[in-house]
Amino acid sequence: MDKKIEKRIWTPRRLIIIAVAVIALGTIGRCFYKNAGVSKLNVTTDRLTISTVEHNKFQEFIPVTGIVLPIKTVRMDAIEGGKVEEKFVEDGAIVEKGQEILRLSNPDLMVNYLNQEANIISQINQIRNTSLLMEQQSLSMKEQALQVDNQINTNGKRLRRNRKLYESNVISQVELEEMEDESGYLAARKKMLTATLRKDSAYQVLQQQQMTSSLDLMQRNLTITRQSVDQLIVKAPISGQLSGLTKELGESVARSENIGQIDDLTAFKIRVRIDEFYISRIALEQEGSFTLAGENYTLKITKIYPQVSNGAFEADMTFVGKSPNSIKRGQSISVKLQLSAEEDAVLLARGGFYQTTGGNWVYVLDEASGNAIKQTIRLGRQNPNFYEVLEGLKPGDKVITNSYDTYGDKDVLILK
Repeated sequence: MDKKIEKRIWTPRRLIIIAVAVIALGTIGRCFYKNAGVSKLNVTTDRLTISTVEHNKFQEFIPVTGIVLPIKTVRMDAIEGGKVEEKFVEDGAIVEKGQEILRLSNPDLMVNYLNQEANIISQINQIRNTSLLMEQQSLSMKEQALQVDNQINTNGKRLRRNRKLYESNVISQVELEEMEDESGYLAARKKMLTATLRKDSAYQVLQQQQMTSSLDLMQRNLTITRQSVDQLIVKAPISGQLSGLTKELGESVARSENIGQIDDLTAFKIRVRIDEFYISRIALEQEGSFTLAGENYTLKITKIYPQVSNGAFEADMTFVGKSPNSIKRGQSISVKLQLSAEEDAVLLARGGFYQTTGGNWVYVLDEASGNAIKQTIRLGRQNPNFYEVLEGLKPGDKVITNSYDTYGDKDVLILK
């Protein structure tokens, strides 16, 4: 009789299958727990820009654009108006200081000058005649004083003789008294003439001073008028290149109207335009540099124009040491304007990530997993090439620096 064989439920094969399933479920569970709350994004590496954090020299600077200008420019304005009668040089010519450029004519000014000259000559003649008359009057009074002195001397001698004669009863008392009265009259007249001469002398001194002052004033007025006539010939105030001369023969020029300018081409300066954001960080003697034809040149700020126009202000920079021979007026130069001295710092290359993160975090490559992990950082100063890293990164870290616009705010980028 056949024996029934019971089927076993827990066979070795089945136990192995169950153990493998349990292990697999446990692994999946651990992975799910570990990555719970972590957002990920698959990213291809062919479009990534990866920069290595480095420790190097850092200098804060900004690039500014400058225009080459002559070191000195002098405007020429017409001091007196008139009509262009003669043109000695053309626009663009190289002129020397004092060289004649234009000759103007102004009939009204010439007539005024001639009238003043005639008036001054008349005044001079009148002053001379008055002075001569005063001198003649003074001489006449002095002559009268001499005559009175002579009469007093003669009368004194006669009076002494007559007194003796009167004592001898040769002449009468009446004759003696008449002689004494005449002597008193002469003495009084001498006293009056002496006082008159003293006053006349003081008056003459005052009159002479007034006439001299008046004559000097007229002479100065005539000199000014003569200078105005001389200024009808426009001359170069400095040596250099003439520009802006557009006046032609027969054309009228108003008083104080600009005729042109002269540029001193012996040296140049560069006028740079700077964003108003940096106005508080710009000062005199601040340096900058640029490279031209393989040579590096240093500049310093010598003048700052505080007026802000269209969000920027201007400053003049002159060369420190050597200057290039090949630059021309009006040429554009890109200048690296220094905002700080060179210092050691941890540096991260600039990139499009900053527009998304504001420099608060970046994706750093994790060598173990090969993925990029979101990491909080803190940046400091910057220049057109680098950011200064203050916290969160160390030299040797590899950072994705391209734009993060398409990554959202994922915690991990899985690089494919």
